[in-house]
Amino acid sequence: MTSLNVEAAVRERYAQAAHEREAELCCPVDYDAKYLKVIPQEVIDRDYGCGDPSKYVRPGETVLDLGSGGGKICFIASQVVGEQGRVIGVDMNDDMLKLARESQPKVAAAIGYDNVTFRKGKIQDLAIDRDEVQAYLQQHPVTDDAGLRALEAYLAEQRRESPLIDDETIDVVVSNCVLNLVDADEKELLFDEIFRVLRPGGRAVISDIVCDEEVPEEMQADPELWSGCISGAYKQSAFLEAFENAGFEDLQIAELQTEPWRVVEGIAFRSMTVIATRTDEEAIESGAASASGYQRVYRGPFKYVCDDAGRMYTRGEVCTDELAEAASRETIADHFAVYSSDNAEKPAAISLPTASGCCSGDSCC
Repeated sequence: MTSLNVEAAVRERYAQAAHEREAELCCPVDYDAKYLKVIPQEVIDRDYGCGDPSKYVRPGETVLDLGSGGGKICFIASQVVGEQGRVIGVDMNDDMLKLARESQPKVAAAIGYDNVTFRKGKIQDLAIDRDEVQAYLQQHPVTDDAGLRALEAYLAEQRRESPLIDDETIDVVVSNCVLNLVDADEKELLFDEIFRVLRPGGRAVISDIVCDEEVPEEMQADPELWSGCISGAYKQSAFLEAFENAGFEDLQIAELQTEPWRVVEGIAFRSMTVIATRTDEEAIESGAASASGYQRVYRGPFKYVCDDAGRMYTRGEVCTDELAEAASRETIADHFAVYSSDNAEKPAAISLPTASGCCSGDSCC
C-alpha cells in the first residue's frame, strides 16, 4: 500500500459531497420509485451508490448498512423490513450523519414508524462507537501517557462489554459502493467484521465497484481516484475471494454491470452486487434430519459442481452423508430434486423444495 492517507482523502471529499452533489461519485442506479417518495430530496441528491442492495432485504429483518451516508438505502430498507424490522446505518462522516439524522424524523413521520438508527463508526471496526469515544475524550482529554493508557483501556472495555454492533445480531449486512473506500491494509478486517456481526444463516449483500485487472500503485497514490471509488476497487475475482477468505459460502453474483462505469488508464471499472451467506450448520443438520427418508439429487445443468467448501455434486447422483446435509441448506436447495427413498407416505410436517412447474407438494398434474 502507498503512503496515501486514504481515510483523510475520503473524509474530505464526502464531507463536501454531503453539501453539494458531485456527479463523478455516482453510478446510475434504478431504485423502486415507491420507496423514494418519503425520502427528502436532499438525501436523494447526495446519494452516491452503484447498486441497490435493499432489493434483497426481507420483511422483519435486522439490517446493517455499512457506509450509510445520507441514509437513502437505510430509508428504503426501513420500508421493506416494516415496523417489525430494524435498520442500523454506520458511517464515519459527520456531515453525512447529520444529513441522515435530520432526515430520519421526516421519513418516520411519513411511513408511520421509526425503525432506523444511525451510528458513528468505522465499517472495518464495528466494535467502537465513535460518538461515545468523542464524549469520553471531552471528559478525559489525552495529554500524557497515563491518559493514553486510560483511553486504550476504555476502548478495550467497549469492545468487550458494549460493542457498537454485537456478535451475530444482524440478518443482512448491506453496503452500497463503500468497501472500495477502505484502506487496502484494513480490507481483511472489514470482511471479518461483516462475518462477525451476522447471525448464522445471515447474508451480506454488497454492491461495489470492481475492475478487470489490478489497480497499479501510481493510481492507488492518487487521492482523487481513491475517494472517487476507483483506486480502492477490488479486481473482480479478488472481491469474491475476500468473501470466501472470511468464511462465507454460497456466493452469488446477483448483478454485474454490462458496460464499464468508467475506464481509467485502460482499466474498466463496473458495478457488481454479491450475495454471500454465513452458513448455519445447526439449521443444516436439523433440516437434513427432518427430511430423513428422502434423497437429494443435483439437477444440473452442469455435469459436476463444487460448492465453496469443496464439496462436489454430480448431476443425477444421489447425495449421501455430508453432501446430503449440505444440499439441504436454503441457499442452494432449489438446485436439487428431492424424492422418497422408501416409498413411505410423506409426513405433512415436512416441506421440501420442488422443481418449478405444475408438480409441487403431494400432487402432480
